[in-house]
Amino acid sequence: MLKATQIRVGMIIKHDGDLHVVYSVDHRTPGNKRGSMQTKMRNLRNGAMMDYRFRAEEFVEKVVVDEIEYEYLYSEGDSHHFMNTENYEQIALQNDIVGDAKDYLIPNMPVKVEYYDNKPIGVLVPDTVDLKVVDTEPSIQKATASAVVKPAKLETGLIVNVPPFVGNGDTIRVDTSEARYIQRVQ
Repeated sequence: MLKATQIRVGMIIKHDGDLHVVYSVDHRTPGNKRGSMQTKMRNLRNGAMMDYRFRAEEFVEKVVVDEIEYEYLYSEGDSHHFMNTENYEQIALQNDIVGDAKDYLIPNMPVKVEYYDNKPIGVLVPDTVDLKVVDTEPSIQKATASAVVKPAKLETGLIVNVPPFVGNGDTIRVDTSEARYIQRVQ
C-alpha cells in the first residue's frame, strides 16, 4: 500500500477491484482545502479510460505485473495470436484482454504481454506505430498543414484524423496512447 500522493505515471494500481494503469497525475492543493491527486487511468480489464480524484490521505494498492516479450502473429475473429520470443510458445488472447491494442497490431510486431497472478491481463504496444492508409478522401495538391483534417481508415481498421495531404497508400505514424496522427513516414 502507498499513499495517493506517491502515485506516478505508468504505475499499475488496484482500484474498485480492478487493475488500472495510470496515464497522468496532477497533484492539486486548492487554497485552504485538502490536497488531492487527479489521475487519468485505463482499466486493464476492459480498456476504458477514467478520471479519478484520490484524496491525499487515501491509500492505494500498487500492483507488480510481469511483462513478457511476445511477437504478434495474426488475428482470427475475436482471438489474437502471439508467440513468446524466448521459448516460441504461442498463446491466443481474446479482445477483452487485448483491448484497444488490437487497433495497432500488425504481423511480426514486438509487444509485451502483462501477467498478474500468472494470467495475461493486457498487451502493451509501442508508443508509436507506422500504419498504412487504406481509405481516405483524395489528397489535395499543394495542401499545407492547417487546422483542416479528414478521416482516414488504416490497415488495422482504426480511423484517425489526418491532414489533407495524406492519401491512400501513404504510411503514417500514429500515437498509440491517443489514437492520433503524428506524421507521414517516407
